[in-house]
Amino acid sequence: MSVPRSTRRPDSILSPESRPEPTGPGVGLTVGVLALQGDFREHRALLERLGCAAREVRRLHDLDGLAGLVIPGGESTTIHKLMEAHGLSAPIRAFHARGGAVFGTCAGLITVARETVEGHPPTLGLMDIVARRNAFGRQVASFEADLAIAGVPGGPVRAVFIRAPWIERAGPAVEVLARHDGHIVAARQGRVLVTAFHPELTDDTRVHESFIAMMGGGAARTAATAGVCGAAAPEPPRARRAQPAAIRNR
Repeated sequence: MSVPRSTRRPDSILSPESRPEPTGPGVGLTVGVLALQGDFREHRALLERLGCAAREVRRLHDLDGLAGLVIPGGESTTIHKLMEAHGLSAPIRAFHARGGAVFGTCAGLITVARETVEGHPPTLGLMDIVARRNAFGRQVASFEADLAIAGVPGGPVRAVFIRAPWIERAGPAVEVLARHDGHIVAARQGRVLVTAFHPELTDDTRVHESFIAMMGGGAARTAATAGVCGAAAPEPPRARRAQPAAIRNR
């Protein structure tokens, strides 16, 4: 059934309203996906498959009432510039300070880091890590690997690395979850989770399920995040083949 013209979103063809599955670990949670650049739609589709009500975040008020926020892979300098242009950097820091969970993948890992080895782009400083950009090489060096991730049951996770960073240094409060070739590629500190790879590009939902568990499973935890804008308070499936040319991380 078509949506009446008066209520149809301008981008409804590309980004229809959230339609979460009626069952799953994310039922009862509203989770945002920073939708300025990168593969935010892949994250959103996976979250909805797990029962979350997913919201694309582009403006300040989009942060209201969220239990968590995903910062997707993309191009880290562009993401920084667009966050600044949309006035989102400080509100995202405030969202985290109020208890909001944050999940950064690939460029999102860089975005939440304390700093980068290269000294740019400016980062949000949500996690005591130093990220190295393009650490595994350029686009042609993109690859897939099987990773054992602490706290993720069911065997290795097929990880898709596309111009991926790694964590060069991690503070004492950071829990290292996975390494590849000796380099840290997944970690957690408090309510911040990061991966250097793209879990949204496979059919394996287990990493996102770990993020959902950080938010309290099916019980929405929005009290701490209310008021950001002044408002009241089984075996892992085979990975899909990634499309490295579509997602770039610099």
